[in-house]
Amino acid sequence: MKKAHKNYLVFVSLLALLFGSGCQELEEDPKSILSTETFLNNEAEFEGAVAAMYRPITNAEVGWGFTFRMTSYFGADDITTDPGLNKQPFREFDRLQGTSDNDFARRQWEGPWQTIYQANNVLESLEGADLDEEYAAAAEGQARFLRALCYFYLVRTYGKLPAVTSTSIDINNLPQRAEVAEIYDIITNDLDMAENLLPVSFPGEPGKPTRNAAKSLYSDVLLTMAGWPLNRTDTYALSAEKAKEVIDSGQYSLVPDYAEVFKTNNNVESVFSLQYNVAGGLPQRGFGSSAIPLEEVAQSGASGWQDYCAEITFFNNAPECKRTDDTFYTTLKLRNEDGTYDLVPWDSPETRIQHPYFKKFRSGLINDGCEETETTIVSMGPSTNKTLDIIRYASTLLNYAEASAMASGGPTSESYNAINLVRDRAGLPPLTPGLGQEQFRDSVVYEKAYEFAGEFGSRWFDIVRLQLLPEVIAERHPNEIPLAEIAKADPTNYYLAPIPFNELAKNPHWEQNPGY
Repeated sequence: MKKAHKNYLVFVSLLALLFGSGCQELEEDPKSILSTETFLNNEAEFEGAVAAMYRPITNAEVGWGFTFRMTSYFGADDITTDPGLNKQPFREFDRLQGTSDNDFARRQWEGPWQTIYQANNVLESLEGADLDEEYAAAAEGQARFLRALCYFYLVRTYGKLPAVTSTSIDINNLPQRAEVAEIYDIITNDLDMAENLLPVSFPGEPGKPTRNAAKSLYSDVLLTMAGWPLNRTDTYALSAEKAKEVIDSGQYSLVPDYAEVFKTNNNVESVFSLQYNVAGGLPQRGFGSSAIPLEEVAQSGASGWQDYCAEITFFNNAPECKRTDDTFYTTLKLRNEDGTYDLVPWDSPETRIQHPYFKKFRSGLINDGCEETETTIVSMGPSTNKTLDIIRYASTLLNYAEASAMASGGPTSESYNAINLVRDRAGLPPLTPGLGQEQFRDSVVYEKAYEFAGEFGSRWFDIVRLQLLPEVIAERHPNEIPLAEIAKADPTNYYLAPIPFNELAKNPHWEQNPGY
C-alpha cells in the first residue's frame, strides 16, 4: 500500500485541532501517534481519515452544528436577531455591515476549509492504496462530495477563493484567490465524479452522501451558476436533468406532515444530512434554545437564547396554510411567579422585541430541544440530537421546477407537477396555470422562501443569485434593526461577506472584498 507521507502530517494536525479545541472529552486518537510506516495500512485505519472529513463541518465550534453557520446569511429577509444581548456578530450582517474581525464569521469560514483539507488528504492517500475497489470508490466519492459541498458554500459566501486541491499547498500561505468560475470548475468536476463513485445507499450509515445526493447537489450548483455572478444560463438544462434523475429514481418522497420534517431524523425526505449525538459529545445547537425567546422560561428554569427569529415583513407575506402554521411561533408563553403561563401574541408590548419566532426549530428530536404543551413549557435546552438536513427532497423538486422552466422557455407540465407536490404538502392549492417563464420562476422562488424559511442560508443564496437586495431593502419593516446607510444607498457590495481578518493577515497578497 502507498504510505501517507505528507498526508499523515495534515491528518495529525487536523486531529489535534479538532479534538483539542472542542468541548468534547475524548481520549487521544491512536492514529495521531502512529508512524508514517504504519498509518493508513488498511480499511479500518483509512476509515478514520474518512470520518475526520465530517467532523469539522459537523461540530458546533467552527462547523455547522451551531448558529455560527448562518452568521453572514442574516442579511436575508427571513431571519433577524435580537437588537441587544450578545448578538452583535449576527446584527452586523443583519444590517448588511459585516466586519472582517467578526469572530462568528471566522468560524463560518474555518469549518468548511478544514473539511476541504481533510478531503484532499483522503484523495491523495487513495492513490495507489491497496484497498477493496468498492470501498475505495466510496471513500473517493465521499471526499469529492464533501469538498464540492464546502467549496459551494464558501464560493457563494465569499466569492473568489484559493483553489486548494492538494496537500502540498501550505495552508498558512495559500495561493492567490482564484476566480469564481475556476472554483465552480472544481465543484462540478468533483460532483461529476462523485455521482459515478458513490453507491445508491450506505445501509445503516445515513450520514454518508449517496449517488442521488451528489446529483441533487449538482443540480443546485448548476442552478446557482445560471445566476449571479456567472450568469451561465446554459446550465439550466443540466440542472433540470440532474434533478429529474433523482425524482425518477423514486428513492425519496415528501414527509406527509411538514412539521415532522423537523422532529425526525433521516426521514424519507432527507437526501443528505449531518448526524448529531449529544451523548457522544457532538450536539446540534441550532434547534431548541437558539430559536426560543429570551423571556420564555421553562418549568425547569431554563430560558431561551434568542439567537434568531423571523423578520416581520417575511412573516406578514407568508401564505395562509398549514405549513405557515407549522413554521412560525406567534404566541409566546410568559411564565408568572406562581408557575402559570400567560399566552401573549408576538406583537404585544409584553414581549421584548415584538417579533414572530420559528416554531419548527423549537422541538428538536423528540422534544430534546423543547418539551411543551399548548399552555406550558416543561423544559428546554441548547443541545439536541436532531440531524441538520443539508439537502431535502423538497429542494430537488423546486430546483427542477425552476431549472426546467428556465431551460424550456416556460414551465412544462412536469415543472408544475414538481412545485405542486410541495404546495400540496404545505396545504396550498395548485399553482396558477399558464404562467410565463419569469412569473413561474418567481413563484418557485417565493415557494422556496417559505418551504425553507430560516434554514441554513437557503433564502440568502436565492437573494444573491437573483440580485434581490434592492427589493428586500425596500420592503424591510421599520421595526427591524436599522440597515447601514451605505448599504441602503447601494447594496451592490454586500452580496459577499468579508474575508476574515486573520486570513488576510496570513495571506497579505489577498485583497479584501469590495465594500469592507
